[in-house]
Amino acid sequence: METKPTEISVSKMFDGYNKRYKHFSPTLGCSMTFHIYFPPSPSPSHKFPVLYWLSGLTCTDENFIIKSGAQRAASAEGVALIAPDTSPRGLNVEGEADSWDFGVGAGFYLNATQEKWKNWRMYDYVVKELPKLLSENFPQLDTSRESIFGHSMGGHGALTIYLKNLDKYKSVSAFSPIANPVNCPWGHKAFSNYLGSNKADWEEYDATSLISKCKNVTATILIDQGEDDKFLQDQLLPHKFEEACKSANVPLILRLQPGYDHSFYFIATFIDDHIRHHAKALKL
Repeated sequence: METKPTEISVSKMFDGYNKRYKHFSPTLGCSMTFHIYFPPSPSPSHKFPVLYWLSGLTCTDENFIIKSGAQRAASAEGVALIAPDTSPRGLNVEGEADSWDFGVGAGFYLNATQEKWKNWRMYDYVVKELPKLLSENFPQLDTSRESIFGHSMGGHGALTIYLKNLDKYKSVSAFSPIANPVNCPWGHKAFSNYLGSNKADWEEYDATSLISKCKNVTATILIDQGEDDKFLQDQLLPHKFEEACKSANVPLILRLQPGYDHSFYFIATFIDDHIRHHAKALKL
């Protein structure tokens, strides 16, 4: 059970490298894969700031790396990209793969409290285990400068993780995030199974609920949302988040993009803006 990451693939891209790693995760109790995009290095001793990408339902660590085109701007800005997986895998918990929106590929970036799903601790994996692993094994990464972003379930993950760890991350952004999961079907299904029936526990992983408790959000939050996204009305609810930001005086740029859907075509169109948003914050 190798906790140190082993490199399993490498591809050159925009003068940097996509590298995929495998390691055993004590937090999740299984082997996990993740990707790092290393930009081209100006000198052997150079350290890159780190930008975590959290993917959406059904994704692995590969979707973003293959489809987003984020490497072009990351290379130009000198920011390393980290793309973890979306849940534990291979644990063979009964029912883990029965539906696409719960279980495998659907970790929701929380720490489950229900016994059956006790290994689903993607919050601790992303916030604690992965940064420690990176700082111990990759001297070219500066994990004291970190930001976070994501899409859909991963947008929910990025927003909630950021709001719960304002001292840790310099900035946050999201594409079509599940912004108020306590009020949508995906959230109800995931939270009731992972966290039980107490709604107060759900609110700890709801960006709209968390915003009202946040006093010191000074960095502007950037959200892009496609107006032709079929999940916009029932599942994503960005306007609830927008209202909460207004009430709490949290700076938010919510951009509704006409004609765009929920896909990676949408993400690829606006990814450069997000990379630059974070690069600016990380270079303070």
